[in-house]
Amino acid sequence: MSNIVKIHARPKLKEPYMLAAWPGIANVALIVATYLAHKLSPKPLAEVVAPYFFDPIGVLVQDNLVESPQFPESRFFYWKNKPGKRDLILFIGDDQPQSKTYELAHAIIDVAERFGVRRLYTCAAALTRIHHSEQPKVWGAATKPELMEDIKAHNLVLGGNLQISGLNGLLLGVAKDRRLDAMCLLGEVPHYASRFPNPAAALAIAKVLLEMLDIDIELDELAEQAAEASGRLKEMAAEAMGDYIDYFTEPIWERGGELEEDDEEDESGSQN
Repeated sequence: MSNIVKIHARPKLKEPYMLAAWPGIANVALIVATYLAHKLSPKPLAEVVAPYFFDPIGVLVQDNLVESPQFPESRFFYWKNKPGKRDLILFIGDDQPQSKTYELAHAIIDVAERFGVRRLYTCAAALTRIHHSEQPKVWGAATKPELMEDIKAHNLVLGGNLQISGLNGLLLGVAKDRRLDAMCLLGEVPHYASRFPNPAAALAIAKVLLEMLDIDIELDELAEQAAEASGRLKEMAAEAMGDYIDYFTEPIWERGGELEEDDEEDESGSQN
């Protein structure tokens, strides 16, 4: 691990939880993790050595001078909860590597084991037929049957058979192999809006996750983001519907003209 992950601090943490997040469908996981980081102001713990997993695709030029190659950051943070409660480790990755994802997942679990993490959480999007005006539900999946009781206690949807793509899913499988308890919370996202960030799904997940982590923070800013995103999606849906109607329908006055022509033909026919 020493060659792949740099440890910056060695705090004594009380049986911490870990939340790990990368960009994914509708950016749900990253929205949840970055919001917690914004509200908790966690301290740096460690970072993944980026050049081992990522290749820079170019460089920036500032005032005609070329800058050094920039790599996506993959960082760990820690946050201490109130006395008697479990602490938290946050892992936030700017991007998912194109290769070595399995090795990266093991590196994350190495850090979790080193600091005594008791349960790992990831988040993801559940693409469903939900309409963007509906309140998204939260689905749950876990690495062993004993954790299902916790999922049921929080009234999460049991999705049955499903696939969780990317590192937000792969990390769960590696945790299972390493016998670390792990759980994924999935927020419902409309199929037709999977390419847009979805703070509403992230908000639904955050409400459940904070209860599970026993962390008390306000979600008002995330709620505002969800409302703004919902408004933008509503406007886009209205514009798309307008374009659809324009394309597939004819102006009523043209239909009226055809009717008149038909009437004339009918009258002409009757005269013969």
